[in-house]
Amino acid sequence: MSRPEPSSVDKAVGAAISEARSAALKAGVGLHRPVDEEEDSQQSGIKVSLSFELEGLDNAPSLMAVERALEHIPGVSATLIYPTQTAWITATEKIDLDTIIGVFERFGIRAYLSNSSLMRRHQQLSAEISREARVERYQFRRASKRMSPRVRRHNREEMMQALRARESGWIKRKKKTTTLNDDAMSGDVLFTARALITPMRFWVCLPFALVVVLLSFNPSLQFDYWQWLSALLSIPVVMWGAWPFHRAAAGGIRRGISALDATSSVAIAAAYLWSLAMLFFETPGNKSWRSYPAWFAFDHGTLTQNEIYFDVACGITVLLLAGRLLTRKRSQSSLLAELDRLQIDPHQVVTVVRKHRATRKVIELNIPIMEVRVNDDIMIPPGTIIPVDGVVIGGGSSIAASIIMGQDNHDVKVNDKVFAGSLNITEEIKVRVIRTGHRTRIAAVHRWVKEATVKENRHNRAAIHSAGTLVPITFTLAVVNFCLWALISGNINAAFTTALAVLACVAPVALALSAPLATRNSVEAAARHGILVRSGEILRVLDDVDTVVFNRLGTLTDGEMTVETVTADKGEDPELVLRVAGALAMESNHSISKALVKASREARDSGTGGEDVPHWIDVGAVEITEEGAFQAKIELPYINSSGEKSMRTVDALLWRPRSMSEVREHLSPRLIAAATSGGAPLIIRWKGKDRGVITLNDHVRPDAAEAVSALEDQGIETMMLSRDTYPVARRYADNLGITHVLAGIAPGKKPHVVRSVHTRGSTVAMVGDGSVLDSMKVADVGILMGVNSHSELRDDTDDPAADVVVLRDEVASVPFLFRLARRYVKLVNGNIALSWIYNGVAMVLAISGLLHPMAATVAMLASSLIIEWRSGRARRF
Repeated sequence: MSRPEPSSVDKAVGAAISEARSAALKAGVGLHRPVDEEEDSQQSGIKVSLSFELEGLDNAPSLMAVERALEHIPGVSATLIYPTQTAWITATEKIDLDTIIGVFERFGIRAYLSNSSLMRRHQQLSAEISREARVERYQFRRASKRMSPRVRRHNREEMMQALRARESGWIKRKKKTTTLNDDAMSGDVLFTARALITPMRFWVCLPFALVVVLLSFNPSLQFDYWQWLSALLSIPVVMWGAWPFHRAAAGGIRRGISALDATSSVAIAAAYLWSLAMLFFETPGNKSWRSYPAWFAFDHGTLTQNEIYFDVACGITVLLLAGRLLTRKRSQSSLLAELDRLQIDPHQVVTVVRKHRATRKVIELNIPIMEVRVNDDIMIPPGTIIPVDGVVIGGGSSIAASIIMGQDNHDVKVNDKVFAGSLNITEEIKVRVIRTGHRTRIAAVHRWVKEATVKENRHNRAAIHSAGTLVPITFTLAVVNFCLWALISGNINAAFTTALAVLACVAPVALALSAPLATRNSVEAAARHGILVRSGEILRVLDDVDTVVFNRLGTLTDGEMTVETVTADKGEDPELVLRVAGALAMESNHSISKALVKASREARDSGTGGEDVPHWIDVGAVEITEEGAFQAKIELPYINSSGEKSMRTVDALLWRPRSMSEVREHLSPRLIAAATSGGAPLIIRWKGKDRGVITLNDHVRPDAAEAVSALEDQGIETMMLSRDTYPVARRYADNLGITHVLAGIAPGKKPHVVRSVHTRGSTVAMVGDGSVLDSMKVADVGILMGVNSHSELRDDTDDPAADVVVLRDEVASVPFLFRLARRYVKLVNGNIALSWIYNGVAMVLAISGLLHPMAATVAMLASSLIIEWRSGRARRF
């Protein structure tokens, strides 16, 4: 045997190694397995949740096959829900939607992105485009080498924040909000920049100012050249300490608007410059000169006996800094801070209970809250904050409600609702998710309060405009005062002192904040009691309201209805009447329909009616007429003359009378008595004949009568809207003490009725649930109760769902709201009047020479603090 050549051996070894490597890769072994870059990017990308609405999903057994096919796509997990014909897909943000839709099409299923998913995807794409544009601008500026380190840090932080927001999966609306000190609040005035007024500025200036004031007001401490030392010590106070006020004044001049602290800035600069002039050109510059300050202008000497005002310049600066710092501390929103603390971290890990897709076994997963989907079941241990809005489906516990619901403790059990921000106290509970992230109630409340507290209204505009007008008036009075004193008395020193006092005493900031502070505190006080007010303007309108219109269902009642009586006409079976009504109302979610269906099922399960009443009635397509009646074709048993039983299709109608004329026209005397002597009547008709009357009873809220009485005591006229006939509605109203009844009003006609009440000269507040949102829009104020969906809590200012949202299931919240509104208007009017009275009296005293510039500064600060104290009282309502 001949030995193979080395080259042949090398080839054989190479081939063997290649075969072994291929076999190892097929077995999944090896450190150098090639990775498909596209597949890896799809597996490791940022996850998003998508929901699809399905058509053509005919049977439940096909769900598993569709889910497996979807999960063959890299990075995709899918859950299909047969009853709602919905698919929940978790995939990377760069997934091609056509790929997912194509998988559905292979199984004969048509898939469409839901509206919410379309909106989220649009927002994601818009954010991506915006981020790419920012990155391009950032790279351009960096390449141009003109970017400062400060701007570079800002851009880097901005990019990181945007990335974290995208990774969190929570899409937040980008809205431009303002604060009380933003220029956007009003174009009439310019506030001093809050960022420049710091504690360090105050504490650095304080010792210099104390030394200057002590030397100026205590002659025994004065020594040779003490006035020159005061001039030196005043420089950092006047230049650096008062810089925020000088900057605001210069900005006002440049923009052509009034700066609220311009008078103080001019007073500080004038006092210092006047004093320097006296030192350089008059006797105060002498070595042995002493000061004996006088508190009244008519005690001042002539020009040869001038005073210096370094103490006034320093005193105004330090007192203004102290006052602004105190104002900032008091004006901070405690409610917003508490709501910020209750915001749920999207990275918080929760335990989710799901069924395994293949084995259908129940498993527990620990995942971030941002990956939790609607209808997931999560476990809430005791001592933790509930991170979602949902329904308890397992266990029971004691819950501490969030701050917006009064923080009261109550017990919850299965089928009770819980909301994000509440504290689970005692036992572990299982909650089925309804809303997460920015769709939760606590997040909506945060947006409401934040928007409402910064939104302008007429009171705010009036106060700010008045403050802006006060500044030029003050300058004019100061100049005129100086000229008159100088001409009449010939005392230039007294003229300057009185002019300086005029500039120092005016308080435009107190006037400007007299309304906004009260507005914000009142809105927060309402929110702490579970009432969301869209803006301070709504509180003003509420003060003018003289008529409150209640929609009976969902406001005065708790919305749950029960069948009270079933009355059949002569020769008719009452059980059949009830079964037909339940069949016609089967597809409706209205509380009346639910009550009919429940009573019908209970009667069927108990076997009442025997074999003569069918257990199941086939119903065709149900149509709802303009009057709100249900009509459809149904199958009913028919017995012919020979006794044979067969099924016949007949036309059936379930209708609700709106007036006594309809009752008398269509019903027999027996049914008329039933329709007018009980609760809300429903008439069942088939084959053109009214067969029976079903009356329903809804449970009146326990505090409804007391709330109506409280409104009447406030001088507010009460009305009730009802679709029932007048006798039925009148009985409800009499039980509650309501003055007027608007009966027989179909749902589509309610907005017209509310508008007619308004056109007769009344200022109308409409109180109702989500079924009468259209009526709320035509009223002066819409008050929404019984919030059940996120859409009713939307914060779209262009098309608001309601002006006021009452989160508590208490009618007593309505009279509380009106008391709060009246107190708010009284407080704001009092603040504005007090501000004007103070400014008028202070100016008179300053012009007359009875007010020293230092005393004027103290009075100005005191007036501002009094206004803030009065506004702070609104929080304790």
